[in-house]
Amino acid sequence: MVASTTTIPQLTAEQVQKVLVQPLQDASVFLAAGPRMFDTAGPIRIPKAPVGDDSKLTWVGENEQIPEADYQVSELELMPSTMKSVKVLTRYSNELSRQSFVSLDQVLKDRLVADVANKIDLQLLSATGDGITTPKGLFAYAGTQTVDAAGPMSLDVLLDAWGKALAANVNMAALKWLVTPGDFVKLRKLKDGQQRYLLQPDPTADAVFRLFGSPVIVTGRIPDTTDSKPAGRAALADFSQIAVARDLAPSVTILSERFADYDQQAIRVVTRYDAAPINPQAIVTIGGITR
Repeated sequence: MVASTTTIPQLTAEQVQKVLVQPLQDASVFLAAGPRMFDTAGPIRIPKAPVGDDSKLTWVGENEQIPEADYQVSELELMPSTMKSVKVLTRYSNELSRQSFVSLDQVLKDRLVADVANKIDLQLLSATGDGITTPKGLFAYAGTQTVDAAGPMSLDVLLDAWGKALAANVNMAALKWLVTPGDFVKLRKLKDGQQRYLLQPDPTADAVFRLFGSPVIVTGRIPDTTDSKPAGRAALADFSQIAVARDLAPSVTILSERFADYDQQAIRVVTRYDAAPINPQAIVTIGGITR
């Protein structure tokens, strides 16, 4: 018997990797920024490096006893069994499937990837989440450094954030900016006393936007505060210091009978992610941006 969506309604792991996992990582702003990915089938614990303390180290001479240094190693727990999944269901008629001039599979794949990527970004870049049923967003991480803009976005505010990262001895070459389109346009409009733009494009450089040497990720998925007077947010982060747990068993299932009374089929996607900082000091959040 020939295999088909009727006889094998759920895609294989290789097909899911091609249809969902890899395109999702490319489409998601957060996942594409370069966090450390850990594939897991359940809860995982990631050891965190202890805080450095050179006072425990001494100069030791020949035949002298070497003193012990007791470092407290903590763990980062991700993907608890209570973590919810991102699920989406897309219905389409059999007529559309038969009469579609372009590949319906490709259109639906793009739609599903876009929906799931948007949902994941909205959560992982948010200021909400409890780490139990929903992942904590980047602006909800504990222990990160903060800068209060207390006004419009400016180069001085960015330098304050850059300085905090420098003082924390993070890898400056790995830092990336996260800003909204509106704030980035305001920065590009800044001029000097002779009405020349301060941020001039470099024809010899690549097409990636950069501020103080770090790439800029421009996204509208960064949420404003929910106060009576909402303020904007931005961030400077080394995403390699953020761990993302990805469920080993995402599924893409073809539902050929569920909506048979409407002569329709559907595609159901289920996937699960969790995220947390390995080194919170490598993340500098900027708040209080007025517009």
